[in-house]
Amino acid sequence: MNNISSSVNQNVAVIGAGVIGISTAIRLQQLGYQVTLLDSKGISEGCSKGNAGHFATEQVFPLAQTSILPQLPKMLLDPKGALRISPSYLFKALPWFMRFLANMRPRVFNRNKDALKQLNQSAINAWQRLTKATNTESLFHLNGSLLTFESDSRKDALVTRAHYKKEGVNVKLLERHELDELQPGLHPAITHALYFTDVGHTCSPYKLNMALFDYAKSLGVNFKQVEVTSLFSNDSGITINANDNALVFDKLVMCTGAHSKALCKQLGYKVPLDTERGYHYMVSSEQMPTMPVVSFEKKFILTPMQEGLRLAGTVEFAGLSKAPTYRRADMLKQLGESIWPDMVDDHPAEDKKWMGFRPTLPDSLPVIGRAPKHNNVFFNFGHQHLGLTLAAISAELITAEVQDATPQIDLTPYSIARFN
Repeated sequence: MNNISSSVNQNVAVIGAGVIGISTAIRLQQLGYQVTLLDSKGISEGCSKGNAGHFATEQVFPLAQTSILPQLPKMLLDPKGALRISPSYLFKALPWFMRFLANMRPRVFNRNKDALKQLNQSAINAWQRLTKATNTESLFHLNGSLLTFESDSRKDALVTRAHYKKEGVNVKLLERHELDELQPGLHPAITHALYFTDVGHTCSPYKLNMALFDYAKSLGVNFKQVEVTSLFSNDSGITINANDNALVFDKLVMCTGAHSKALCKQLGYKVPLDTERGYHYMVSSEQMPTMPVVSFEKKFILTPMQEGLRLAGTVEFAGLSKAPTYRRADMLKQLGESIWPDMVDDHPAEDKKWMGFRPTLPDSLPVIGRAPKHNNVFFNFGHQHLGLTLAAISAELITAEVQDATPQIDLTPYSIARFN
């Protein structure tokens, strides 16, 4: 096992300056490495900027669930559905969806669920350690979250609660009168809700990321805004070609999110990574909720932010280059009014709509660990909807790998070797 002194004078590149990359850079710098963050867009300019801000540790179920199969035709054909595949992208997305379907097999699904649950169970404690160390606790709120139901029947709520409780998730079923006490302001059509007591949110993902970056700089982390075009690794180190310059490091950690596939290919690794394009819409509200509220029927979330009320969600498969389909953001406003009536559409046009790329793999698991064929390359990407949730624990795990220490969680299920 390497100790802190053995890491001194080792230069580590972390590609990707979203919440995963920043958290990783902080942890490495704390342990004595000299870290340089590289990103072509700047700090927190990708999916980390406009996400729902939900530390969603209750989401222990992989996305590849057989229960969604009957819903798929309607979801795909409805232009306002929660899931949409751009017609021009359908053929390219087919291999990913074939793998996605294969991960619905019960044995595979349960294996992936257990691996995802292990990460989620450690996520909040890791965030508490990170926010305490970086003095960002004011941006981290453990108020719980709600999953609302609009059916007069309690059946869906009871079945859903039973699934979560079976996996050890702390959850309560609330009747309407209990909801009115806990969270006044919900639409009268909501009849029941599940209250997840141990989850949290940030009131500003962007401000949290910038505060983490400021702390990283105070530790000595460097930042270069460059476009990485190629990588080369040998026993003596890593050469990164960026903006016509060759940058040399001892080790590399790739936190490149939805843009990881091409860089992995350069190093000889296949990874079935695609991107789920997610949207948000910002509104104001005089009576803000105190916690994230998710709609069971409508499949979206609203989160109280310093900037206003953020309505977020939807999944669109359309690749990295197609222009945003902002009518999907407009759709969120219509949905939001059916859950939280007290909203005012008064944000400036340039600030109210946003689209980001969620990096997603067919098994819903991230890639975390050392590259099998490169002793000085490490991966930390592919966290799908849980990038914010898993950023702090992923940083701790990958840093242990860089140190040649034993991670607190066995990283075998998350290794890129599962695809190679």
